[in-house]
Amino acid sequence: MKEAIHPKYEEVEARCACGNTFMTRSTKPELHLEICSACHPFFTGRQKLIDTEGRVERFTKKFGLQTSEQRKTAEKAAKASKAPAAKAKKAPKTTATA
Repeated sequence: MKEAIHPKYEEVEARCACGNTFMTRSTKPELHLEICSACHPFFTGRQKLIDTEGRVERFTKKFGLQTSEQRKTAEKAAKASKAPAAKAKKAPKTTATA
C-alpha cells in the first residue's frame, strides 16, 4: 500500500440543524447536517414538516386538502363543463357557390 495517498480519517463532531450533536468519524473536518435521527419523523414517530421556500403552502394552495374521491369528481365536473363549450364552438361549414 502506498504511503500518504489516503485521506486522514478523524473523529469529528456532527451538528444537525435541530441542535443535536454527536461524535462520528469522517474524512471531513466538520459535518453540518440538515436532519438527523433525533429529528427525522421515521425515527421519532412524529410528523415535523421542514418547509423550504414555502413548498408546503404552494402544494396545499394548488391541490388543497382533497381526497382522491373529491379530486375525481372535480375532474369529471371540469370535463363536463368543457364538453358543451367545445360543441358550441363547432359551427357547420358553409360552402360558397358562384
